Amino acid sequence: MQAADREHAVAFEPLGETVLLARFGDRVDVDLNVRVHRAVAVLRAADLPGVVDLVPAFATLALIYAPAVWSDGDGAPWQQLAEAVRAVFATPPHYDAATVATIEIPVRYGGEDGADLESVARHCGLTSDEVVARHAAADYRVAMLGFAPGFPYLLGLDRALHTPRRAHPRTRVPRGSVAIGGMQTGIYPSELPGGWQLLGRTPLQLFDPARDPVCLLAAGDQLRFRAIDAAEFAALAPRLAP
Repeated sequence: MQAADREHAVAFEPLGETVLLARFGDRVDVDLNVRVHRAVAVLRAADLPGVVDLVPAFATLALIYAPAVWSDGDGAPWQQLAEAVRAVFATPPHYDAATVATIEIPVRYGGEDGADLESVARHCGLTSDEVVARHAAADYRVAMLGFAPGFPYLLGLDRALHTPRRAHPRTRVPRGSVAIGGMQTGIYPSELPGGWQLLGRTPLQLFDPARDPVCLLAAGDQLRFRAIDAAEFAALAPRLAP
């Protein structure tokens, strides 16, 4: 196997009786995550029987499937499905790459909503205004949803803003808080404990079980942040985040 082939090899393993995990790598990496989301598009186009859901993460893709559909022939159901997936990846079907719109997330930075903005600025050797400008200038991809329903792990953070998580996590982080954790940024969809550095807060409601879809953001979405003032936050909050 050539080095390039090893780099792009996909490993498969079962997770229980109804989940097949495709592992593309073992690191948090933008290019690797792009491969995962491309695989989602390819498998959706292939429409393999018995596959009921695809759940992408940073470097893995979980295929939730009905094992009875893959119980005939040699090998366990997960092995048969893995071989079918390998065949799809080897000769992928044609699919139309969907145009992904950029979602705008309004954020009120600093103040009581961004309690860690000043400390992030000191850590990065920047002013608070420079931190806000850099954070709002980047284009982000939702690498995956996790931790809590609707929580987006966003890749694309300016390297100058990479900041370690807090040494002592908070027991309560307000809903809508926009934060930095290491090389990533994210948004708390509800009031939760958390150790990420708080920069600001959005009035948008990321998770609403009464809404369809319940999550405002989905894995693979692209977004940008836009700085807003207190007046715009107040105007948006009653309408968008009751």
